[in-house]
Amino acid sequence: MSTKYIFITGGVVSGLGKGITAASLGRLLKNRGYKVINQKFDPYINVDPGTMSPFEHGEVFVTDDGAETDLDLGHYERFTDVNLTKNCSITSGKIYLNVLNKERRGDYLGKTVQVIPHITNEIKDNIYSFEDSDIDIVITELGGTVGDIESLAFIEAIRQVGLEKAQEDVMYIHVTLLPFISGSCELKSKPTQHSVKELQSFGIKPDILVCRSELEIPIEIRDKIALFCNVKKENVIANLTAKNLYEVPLLLEKEGLAVQVCKHLHLDKVQANNKAWEDMISKLEVLNGTVKIALVGKYMQLQDSYLSVAESLRHGGYENGVNVDISFIDSETVTPESVNKVLSGYNGILVPGGFGNRGIEGKILAVKYARENKIPFLGICLGMQMAVVEFCRDVLGLSDANSAEFSSITKNPVIHIMETQKLVTKKGGTMRLGAYPCKIKKDTLAYQIYGEEMISERHRHRFEYNNDYKEKLEKAGLKCSGTSPDGTLVEIVENINHPFFIGVQFHPEFKSRPDRPAPLFREFIKASKENIK
Repeated sequence: MSTKYIFITGGVVSGLGKGITAASLGRLLKNRGYKVINQKFDPYINVDPGTMSPFEHGEVFVTDDGAETDLDLGHYERFTDVNLTKNCSITSGKIYLNVLNKERRGDYLGKTVQVIPHITNEIKDNIYSFEDSDIDIVITELGGTVGDIESLAFIEAIRQVGLEKAQEDVMYIHVTLLPFISGSCELKSKPTQHSVKELQSFGIKPDILVCRSELEIPIEIRDKIALFCNVKKENVIANLTAKNLYEVPLLLEKEGLAVQVCKHLHLDKVQANNKAWEDMISKLEVLNGTVKIALVGKYMQLQDSYLSVAESLRHGGYENGVNVDISFIDSETVTPESVNKVLSGYNGILVPGGFGNRGIEGKILAVKYARENKIPFLGICLGMQMAVVEFCRDVLGLSDANSAEFSSITKNPVIHIMETQKLVTKKGGTMRLGAYPCKIKKDTLAYQIYGEEMISERHRHRFEYNNDYKEKLEKAGLKCSGTSPDGTLVEIVENINHPFFIGVQFHPEFKSRPDRPAPLFREFIKASKENIK
């Protein structure tokens, strides 16, 4: 079978759920036995989101091969359970950088370098990069909305794909909005009509329209959209608001999205096996009780900054049969005077990753509160580092203990940069990015959680645990239960004098799935559930 290509564009407004549509379609096609991969094109000029503010763009999702990507790749992985790669996240910046590097090397043999064909060819090279693999279907989402000036090269490139490949190998899906006007009590199709007209003006005729709506779409509205937008009636698909994000694939299945895709692409496996996903959704409908989790972070103005962490907490709730109520607490509001009031009443406390010294003292206070009050605690990346700093200050009595990231004059840099770990240069520094192995010691909480001695988890950090303090810390009760295979890098610490207190240098949230939670989140929620008073 030749490789099939599905392109998902958006119109009217951003934030309609193109990513969830792409992820859901990936799951539905995978449930039919096809090997699917999702890809995201973002029109911004940044080479990747790695140096972008979380307030600007939300979380940075990291793949096994160390790519810093858009958060939509997290949706793709959670829905399809496919580990993506650097080829799955492409920006305008990356495209232009590659073209300029080729031009400097003389690859174009003195030709005038232009958007067409050089930029569009580079985009197509990324689209076609999966052809020599075992991938059956490539689903490519275009960020932004049709008509945005920065998206034009991507639109032109996917138009060319439609010319270069057989008609039955390429499909265009357009996600658009049907707004409800309360004054006239009706859904309006005109924005969708104009959006499709804009797309057609660039030479692309959508094969399917996915219409985002808060209300059921009447048959007469569907008929009108089909007529004016030149699509078949059965290809006007409603995408209604779901009670739970993970219900969307089943709702789109009911609407016939995957069946119409199979027909257009001449795919013979039309019948889906959605039972496992249906069983998971049924499980979510009978959750009993609520676990209250305090997520103490520093990017609270945009909760998407902790999207994967929040989803992983919910995954842990699904496995333990409970709802998870997450309170997003700004660490700058946690002070010695407020800490008891701010953090009391929670069944578990999680301190996530981050960069920079703003709000750090609040994170340290949250760690101390969890340690002293025996509240289940999970520290991730920076959260783990702050757990080490807090223990050094308040248990070992090293009052100036700090991370070298935040203090250049501390006499006790218990977190520092190891010169041997200069792996990936980023913004004047170095980072450990992507999947690294971790060896877990037996007879530890970490081993109980993972049930195996060797694991692999994804990283995104620059500073490391300072081994000069390891002996003192372990004697006082903060045990290093996981390290790199050679023992050089500390990956996991746990407090042996606490019922559940664990910090990890890596990001377990990037590998969590709704039907297979990350072990650390599963057990953290279990411990928090047992802590319900």
